[in-house]
Amino acid sequence: MGIFIACSLGQAAAQSFPFPTEWEKLWTQAVPLFHQDTVEICILGDVMMHTKQIEKAAAEDGTYDFSSYFRAIKDKISDADIAIANMEFTLGGKPYSGYPCFSAPDELAEYVAECGVDVFLCANNHIFDKGASGAMRTLEMYEMLKESHGISTTGLSKDNEAFEKEFPLLVRAKGISVALVNFTYGTNIGSGKEWPKVIRTGNRREIEKAISKAEDADADITVALPHWGQEYKLQHSEAQEETARWLIGQGADMIIGTHPHVVQDYQEIDGKPVVYSIGNAVSNMSATNTQVGLMTTIRIIRDRNGDVTMMPVEFTYLWCSRPGGFDDTYTVIPIREYLDRRNEWKNPWDYEKMISSYDRIRRETGIEDGIREKQDTNINHNK
Repeated sequence: MGIFIACSLGQAAAQSFPFPTEWEKLWTQAVPLFHQDTVEICILGDVMMHTKQIEKAAAEDGTYDFSSYFRAIKDKISDADIAIANMEFTLGGKPYSGYPCFSAPDELAEYVAECGVDVFLCANNHIFDKGASGAMRTLEMYEMLKESHGISTTGLSKDNEAFEKEFPLLVRAKGISVALVNFTYGTNIGSGKEWPKVIRTGNRREIEKAISKAEDADADITVALPHWGQEYKLQHSEAQEETARWLIGQGADMIIGTHPHVVQDYQEIDGKPVVYSIGNAVSNMSATNTQVGLMTTIRIIRDRNGDVTMMPVEFTYLWCSRPGGFDDTYTVIPIREYLDRRNEWKNPWDYEKMISSYDRIRRETGIEDGIREKQDTNINHNK
């Protein structure tokens, strides 16, 4: 009714005056409620630290150099508005150790932050590998990185105050709010204490509460980040799908999983994307399919009316080349960019393994390199 009256008044005024009225000037100069923006979220899989990696990174002066790891994808990480990685190790201090009880040099976390990763995911089965004290030291080191590099963490909380703040973790970029809900199926070693703690998949009450809190906080998108599934399986399990359907039913807009150490298949549930596992980002693993991972990119667009749309997911296949393969270091390579560049490999056998793994995983999971064509989800949560 207000619009009709305004238009009628404008028409009457135009008939009476040869020049625009003040009302008409204001009407024609009205600005949109929102700026149109696009937020890019980049998610990496398991960042691991095996014994061979520790040995390779060790320098004579007692420091550790991991600079080769992400040099080929660093620009992609740093260009994202929000970059996220699963930190599957502890900073439990010396002596450093790899599998089965991980304790990485502090320099690894600092390097990941320097590459542009904004959010460290901590809910995984190895977070208590060095007990409650190791997990607490990990959080203390991350607190230092919060001050020096501006990172955030989620999935592991030192006390109830931190838990209320970080579960879910709300991250903002360009005025768009993203809620991250990170939890794990379990831990290999119990903490033996109430704090620090992680939320387990079976604790649906807390997960449901976190998703509800995200909605109450007017988050534009809620991403569930479960550490789950069967290791080394390229297809998701019935249990994963049941949990995924429950998460979508609670209000999650997208699910991106870790833990199996391989890429798993993709599914859409009620139009919402589910990436069951994005595999490893960097590790010393060499078993079939474990050297291939996915860098997953999500683009969120807010139009001038405030409506929010999640664009089709983009996948970038990565290859973690071990020393003696591409070169003498651990190097994460975006596979598609290095196709037909076999002559650059120190050991061509590593190139052939990359190609055969790439072809097999794409065939068995149905996930192609690049932007998916179909999924385009309106996630407007405006009430």
